[in-house]
Amino acid sequence: MNQTPNTNKAQALASEKTELKREVGLFGGVSVLGGIMIGSGIFYLGSIVLQRSGMSMGLALLVWALGGLVVLFSGICYAELGAMMPKAGGGYVYLREAYGERVAFMSGFSNFILGSSGSIAALAVAFPEAIASLVPLSPLACKAIAIGMIVLLSAINLFGIKLGSRIQNFFMVLKLLPIVLIIVCGIFMGQQTPNLSLVPDPAIAGTPSLFKICGMVAFGVVATLWAYEGWTNLNTISEEIKNPKRNLPLAIILSIVGVMLIYVLFNFAIYRTLPYETITAMLASGDLFLGTAAANTLFGSAGKIIVGSTMIVAIFSALNGCVMVFPRTYYAMARDGAFFKSAAKLHPKYKTPVFAIVLSGVVSIVLVCMQNLSQLTSLVAFCGMFFNTMTFYAVIRLRKKYPDLERPYKVWGYPVMVVLVILITIGLLINTLVESPVTSIIGLSVPAVGLLLYELVFKKSREAVLAAQRAEAEAQATDNKEEA
Repeated sequence: MNQTPNTNKAQALASEKTELKREVGLFGGVSVLGGIMIGSGIFYLGSIVLQRSGMSMGLALLVWALGGLVVLFSGICYAELGAMMPKAGGGYVYLREAYGERVAFMSGFSNFILGSSGSIAALAVAFPEAIASLVPLSPLACKAIAIGMIVLLSAINLFGIKLGSRIQNFFMVLKLLPIVLIIVCGIFMGQQTPNLSLVPDPAIAGTPSLFKICGMVAFGVVATLWAYEGWTNLNTISEEIKNPKRNLPLAIILSIVGVMLIYVLFNFAIYRTLPYETITAMLASGDLFLGTAAANTLFGSAGKIIVGSTMIVAIFSALNGCVMVFPRTYYAMARDGAFFKSAAKLHPKYKTPVFAIVLSGVVSIVLVCMQNLSQLTSLVAFCGMFFNTMTFYAVIRLRKKYPDLERPYKVWGYPVMVVLVILITIGLLINTLVESPVTSIIGLSVPAVGLLLYELVFKKSREAVLAAQRAEAEAQATDNKEEA
C-alpha cells in the first residue's frame, strides 16, 4: 500500500514516539487536573451560585451538577483529540492541525503573554493571601512570597516531570483530606434539614416563570465554570503521560466527574451545617465564605486553621500544576519553529523544556509585579473562550481532514454532543461580550499583536520547519513505494 506525505503526517501525529519522558500515570493525570480545578474557590463560589439560583438550595445543587456536565461534555472533546494526537502542546496542536499555524500561534501567544502566565501569577498572589488568613503578612512580604513560589516551583519542575507529578499527587491527597472531612462531618453531623425544592425563594425572586428559572440556572452554571476551570490542561503534557491513548481520556473523565461530586457534596454539607437564616444573613452582609463558616460551626476554633491550611495546600497544588503544564505549549510552538528556538531544547538528563519553564516563570513574575493583574488577565478571557470554541469545532474538522486516523476514544453521540458544546460556549461568549464589551474587544488585541509578531518574526522559521517536514514525508513515501 502506497503512503502519501499526508498519510505519513497523520501517522506522525498519532505516534507515541517522543523525546520527553512518559512518567505521568493515570493517578498523576487526575492529580494534575483535580489539583488545578479545586482551589480556594470551593469555600466561596457556592455563595455566588446560590445567589444566582434565587437562594434555592435544590436549584443550586442542580446548577453545580449541570455545570459539571457541561465541562464533562467539553472534556470528552479534548479526550478524543488528545488520544488521537498525543502531542505536547494540547490545544495549540489541535488548532494548528484544524486551522493552520497562525490561529494556533495567536492562541499560544495570548496564553504566554496573559492567559497561562496570568493564571500562574494570580495563584502565586493568592498563595500568601491564604497564609495571611492565619499569620499576618505585610504587602511586601506577600509580593516576595508570590515571586518566591514561582521561582521555587519552576526550579522543582526543571528536575523532571516525575518529581513535579509526585509533588502534585502528594498535595492532591493532602488537599482532599480536610475537604472530605468537612463533607462527611457536615452531612452526618449537621443539624439542618435543607429545603431542596427547585423553586427559588419567593422573598428573593418573587414568583418567577419557568423561563426566568431557566435563565437563573444558565446564569448560575456560568458561575460554576469558574470553579471547574483548568480541565483542559492535561492535554498539554500528552507526550509525558504513560499510555496516553487510554490514560488521558480516562483521567479527564475521572477528574471532572470526581470534582463535580466533590462540589455538589461540599455544598450540600454546607446546607446541612448552616441554618438558612445564617446563610442569607452572611450573603446580605457580603460574606461569601460559607465553607469557612461551616468549618467553624463543625470544628469550632480549629475550623479557621482547617480552612486556612486547606486553602494554602489547594493553591499550592494548583500553582504547581500550572507551572508544570503551561511551558509545554511554548515547547511545542518552538519545536514548530513558531517560538524562540531555545524553548524547544530539553535538559539532557531530565528531558524537561528548561528555557520554556524559565521563560514562563519570568513572564509570570513580571505580571505579579504589576498592580492590575486581575484586570489584565480578564482581557484575555474572551479570546480564551473563543479559541476553546474553535478547539471543540476542531473535532469535526479533523474527522474530515484525517478520517483514517486512529481514534482510541471518540466523543459520545457525535456530532450532536460537539454541536451542543459549541452552542453552549457561543452562549457564554455572547454573555461575556454583553457583560464586558470593552474588555472583550480590547482583549482581542492580544492575539492580533500575536499575528503581527508571527508574520514579522516567526513566519520564516516556521516555513523552514514545514519545508523540512514535507521533504522528510516525501522521502519516506518514496522509500515505502520502492519497498512495495
